Amino acid sequence: MIVNHISEIMGRKRLKVAHVAAGTGLAINTVSGLYHGTAKRVDLETLDKLATFLEVSSIAELLEFVPGPGSEE
Repeated sequence: MIVNHISEIMGRKRLKVAHVAAGTGLAINTVSGLYHGTAKRVDLETLDKLATFLEVSSIAELLEFVPGPGSEE
């Protein structure tokens, strides 16, 4: 399972979806979907823009893989 930490990062930095959308050039629907955890796919360019804007040092700060039940480790 992929755990999305974007809303946590935005919350810590007190950033609104509209501010992130404007600052990254991404569509507000794209940022909103990631913020609310409803996005099904993420483009690499989107991750690049978010990582740069949110000033994270690794994509792992944005998204994390957590093995779920029945997954092989």
